[in-house]
Amino acid sequence: MRVDVSGLTKTFGQKVALDLDAFQIAEGSIFGLVGANGAGKTTFLRLLLDLLKADEGEARIDGEAVHSTRRWKRRTGSYLDESFLVEFLTSDEYLSFVGRVYGLDKAQIGDAARRFQVFYPDETFGETRKYIRELSRGNAKKIGLIAAMFVGPELLVLDEPFANLDPRSQIQLKLLIKDLNRSLGTTVIISSHDLLHVTEICDRIAILEDGRIERDMSTSGATLRDLQKYFSEERATAATTLLTDVSAGNGQSHSAESAGRPAEEAPTK
Repeated sequence: MRVDVSGLTKTFGQKVALDLDAFQIAEGSIFGLVGANGAGKTTFLRLLLDLLKADEGEARIDGEAVHSTRRWKRRTGSYLDESFLVEFLTSDEYLSFVGRVYGLDKAQIGDAARRFQVFYPDETFGETRKYIRELSRGNAKKIGLIAAMFVGPELLVLDEPFANLDPRSQIQLKLLIKDLNRSLGTTVIISSHDLLHVTEICDRIAILEDGRIERDMSTSGATLRDLQKYFSEERATAATTLLTDVSAGNGQSHSAESAGRPAEEAPTK
């Protein structure tokens, strides 16, 4: 599925959370979105999934504005955070619920879930007993990720998928995403702070800053180094600016205090 964005903006009060000009995510690509906290990454994903209403512009999936039709939803899998889960269900019950929403029957749900058993070894699918609320944060996230993938989506949207997962699970997740992309041609959009995983799995990466795309690059052997350099230089610049502002503020404060009081007399002996 192809994603197109044109003039997409979203503000919260006085803060501009997102301000994107026209750009496209090609069908069958794995697209990574990186940026600092508050850069607008999750806002973009929520607008794309029609979970937020844009102030201006639109996001389109296969040429159709996301707010104007529901057809794309049955072809899209997504997991942004724990609010996507139903905590009073077991893992089997939750996957069964999601599968039925996507039109899968009981046998198809069971077969699809078992293909992801290696990613969730703590319980056997078809025999799960724990409610999702009883799972560790990492295992609950695995169930949400499996629910997004096991339906065989044409578009997969994930927010911070590698966070709270152990190293083995992170590696398995990358393999599962790559396999989904390779076998089904699934278009994948990933927002993440993990530069290493993003560069390993994505064929294109965009840097989002203050709601705008600052850089848009195809991945290569130099991409990780370029990203690390970008964010280290940005942080150094921000720190220098902060120190300069603080120093200037202290200087002004000291001058004001000095101007408002007489010079101290020298102590007498």
